[in-house]
Amino acid sequence: MAKEKDLSPKKALNNDQDPDDIVIRKNEALEDYSEDVNEVEDGPKNRLSNASVPVDQFDWDAFEKESVYDTDKSVIEDQYVQTLNKVIENEIVEGTVVALNKREVIVNIGFKSEGVISVNEFRYNPELAAGDKVDVYVENAEDKKGQLILSHKKARSLRSWDRINEAFDKDEIVKGYIKCRTKGGMIVDVFGIEAFLPGSQIDVKPIRDYDIYVDKTMEFKIVKINHEYRNVVVSHKALIEAELEAQKADIIGKLEKGQILEGTVKNITSYGVFVDLGGVDGLIHITDLSWGRINHPEEIVQLDQKINVVILDFDDTKKRIALGLKQLTPHPWDSLGDEITVGTVVKGRVVVIADYGAFVEVQPGVEGLIHVTEISWSSHLRSAQDFLKVGQEVDAVVLTIDKEERKMSLGIKQLKPDPWASIGEKYPVESKHNAVVRNFTNFGIFVELEEGVEGLVHISDLSWSRKVKHPAEFTSIGENLEVVVLEVDQDNRRLRLGHKQLEENPWEVFETVFTPGSVHEGTVTNFVDKGATVTLPYGIECFVGQKNLAKEDGSAVALEEKLPFKVLEFNKNSKRITISHTRIWEQDARKEPAVREKAETESETTQKAVKKLKANLEKTTLGDISELAALKSEMEQNAADAD
Repeated sequence: MAKEKDLSPKKALNNDQDPDDIVIRKNEALEDYSEDVNEVEDGPKNRLSNASVPVDQFDWDAFEKESVYDTDKSVIEDQYVQTLNKVIENEIVEGTVVALNKREVIVNIGFKSEGVISVNEFRYNPELAAGDKVDVYVENAEDKKGQLILSHKKARSLRSWDRINEAFDKDEIVKGYIKCRTKGGMIVDVFGIEAFLPGSQIDVKPIRDYDIYVDKTMEFKIVKINHEYRNVVVSHKALIEAELEAQKADIIGKLEKGQILEGTVKNITSYGVFVDLGGVDGLIHITDLSWGRINHPEEIVQLDQKINVVILDFDDTKKRIALGLKQLTPHPWDSLGDEITVGTVVKGRVVVIADYGAFVEVQPGVEGLIHVTEISWSSHLRSAQDFLKVGQEVDAVVLTIDKEERKMSLGIKQLKPDPWASIGEKYPVESKHNAVVRNFTNFGIFVELEEGVEGLVHISDLSWSRKVKHPAEFTSIGENLEVVVLEVDQDNRRLRLGHKQLEENPWEVFETVFTPGSVHEGTVTNFVDKGATVTLPYGIECFVGQKNLAKEDGSAVALEEKLPFKVLEFNKNSKRITISHTRIWEQDARKEPAVREKAETESETTQKAVKKLKANLEKTTLGDISELAALKSEMEQNAADAD
């Protein structure tokens, strides 16, 4: 329990003070006691005996000896003390502001003296005025100078959490002083406690400059309290939302579709613009901002811009309003003149590209589609991105136009001559050309002779001697390939091309080299089911069964092993040669020496011819077939002479 101070006048006058100060205090005491005694009891016996004596003639000695009172002094002191409040140190009391200036606030708590508090402790309340009730904390009832020491800040701090919780429970509106800005919001002084004001809770509209709220006092609602960490979250937005909801209901109740209103651009997003219609927000979707295509709403409007909008739709339940801006102007298709017709060449800008084509804006809000097949004369379709880019300026020909459906198809390839119109003259049959490999299929290779002119080289037309299983074994995409035109189909836009036809058919020469019964050296290059693949001279591949691979010593045939093989059958039409290694040693075992000698002579002659043919073929690389023809004639002549 705090000790009560002795507030008797005696103690107040016996303090160690300056003599001049004592005289002043004596005069004040004389006047106070004179008034108090007169008010306590009626009658002359309770009045001061020297009450009518001027101050300069007052008997101070008698006053010091306490003989100036007709009534007992202790009675008068008790009565005086009862007119004052009993002040207990370290407790909170309520006081009244009696005066204030730029530096100090004077507060009366009913004590014999008034307390002086720095105005900084009331910074949160700039509307403080004389007569306001405030809580103060009694630090000292009387210091060495006889001054009452009070603190409003400590009183607020001690009572703040109780008041915070009470305001939160009762959903009260509190005042707070915005001290500074912080990450994501502001710091607010509420009852002496620092509370957090999120940026989204400052106002119903997005705030872009928080600094304008610093050093301001506003009303708030306490929305969240964390007792463990002593955190408080306040909201100013919550105070105005209820009022706005009523305004929204009133405004939406008066809305009509097609109504034109003025609003202010409140927020801009990638998908649209929010417009404040005077208490209720509406959304202009990005597609309703302009008849033309735009990438972002900022291309059309700016923040805080005042614009006219038209009501497209609204929902009373969800309080949603759909607005339109482009609907205030006529549709560009409706004002499209007759100057654009089929066959007209127009200039436009590529606004959208898809795999199937590109959309070109001919006029703002008027677009046409260039299908990928109308970009190039090439029959081998590719993506439109291979030809065009967004933002590119292009010239195109109007192919079709439908103003009612608001559709237009355009073409670019029509600006160039159709290469197939004169295909027979430029690419006649048997003409040779260089082409670029564009695509592979299991049955052949698609090559491009020029833009818009493509042809097919069948897999069987790639090589005379080599068996190609897939075109990737022969060439690669993007490589150059020399071809010869085999067939032209102008109506169906098809070209049949060949590569092996650049060389003379060697099978006509092979017919005289690989005669039935002749023996040739072959290399085992691969083992397959029921046999192996053997490569003869000139790269000819043959299949040999297991029974025709058996060796005389019974050992197994090894990969890459070279063995003599006898030609059993030669078929030029099917380009097939049947050979056997087993037949050689089986027949040799039954032959007479003379027959064997003749066979060896024929074999030697054949081998010499083969070597000569091989030397010529390696020299010409099958390009100069004239030497093959001469060799063929020479061999035929030798055969006739032998007969």
